[in-house]
Amino acid sequence: MSDPSAIRLAGGRLAALCWGDEGAPTWLALHGWLDNAASFTRLAPLLVRKLGIRIVAIDFTGHGHSQHVAGDYALWDYCHDLLDAADDLGLERATLLAHSMGAGVSCLVAAALPERIDRLVLIDGLGALTTPSADAAQQLRKGLRATRRSLSAAPRYPDIRTAVAARVAGGVTPIDADTATPVVERNLRHEDDGHVRLRTDGRLLWPSPVRLTPEQVLALLESIQAPVLLIEGEGGILGGRESAAAARSAVSTLTRRVLPGGHHLHLEPGAVAAVAGAILEWQARETGA
Repeated sequence: MSDPSAIRLAGGRLAALCWGDEGAPTWLALHGWLDNAASFTRLAPLLVRKLGIRIVAIDFTGHGHSQHVAGDYALWDYCHDLLDAADDLGLERATLLAHSMGAGVSCLVAAALPERIDRLVLIDGLGALTTPSADAAQQLRKGLRATRRSLSAAPRYPDIRTAVAARVAGGVTPIDADTATPVVERNLRHEDDGHVRLRTDGRLLWPSPVRLTPEQVLALLESIQAPVLLIEGEGGILGGRESAAAARSAVSTLTRRVLPGGHHLHLEPGAVAAVAGAILEWQARETGA
């Protein structure tokens, strides 16, 4: 499989990587928080080859090679990234392949605009991070205080290996160097002295001033009409948590598969083949192929 091609969407605002023939049926791929389109580097070629599709993976705003914005990055703002990309690609009804935060964005759009979504393939993500209504003032306080501080310069490293090691050591979820490398490499800007600097907008690390409540997220999940495949990693972020169980129960169209691997199982060299196999099996069942 050849290397992915790079394109720009939404008037140049969004960067994307593409696998497959331009004329093939297109799936839109959405990455997780602080990741980028290279999150699908290992999974996309497998699906393209087996399903005869094209996969277009975008960098969300503030991530990878996409443009930054001033101010807050709210989860629902990313819905416009999804919709702008789908419009540019001529996708009246989109099949979404989405990981973590991308899965959350997909759920919001599927709930609010069911006419735009055909199928959802979610990888270790469902719904959204929430804040109970009683904690709204404290959440707003954290968000406002963060935005009043000066924005620090993006981290700088002597080489790619050091940048990968920093991601492994400081990741919110466990990740190894082999798994992290494609995402980190895409997220680096090479400087004249040989050092590398992160492209990611530092504002992404600011606490959200407002989050949906648990009740709001469950109501949104209950509104999803499209078929949903949820692939979870045995060492992922969902598992047996009470909130995850409630989220799964809220989606009437959900098929759940739990596979060996961590939160980034679609990028783990030892887990990606099983992820592709689960998607192929589900797709064949859904389409009657």
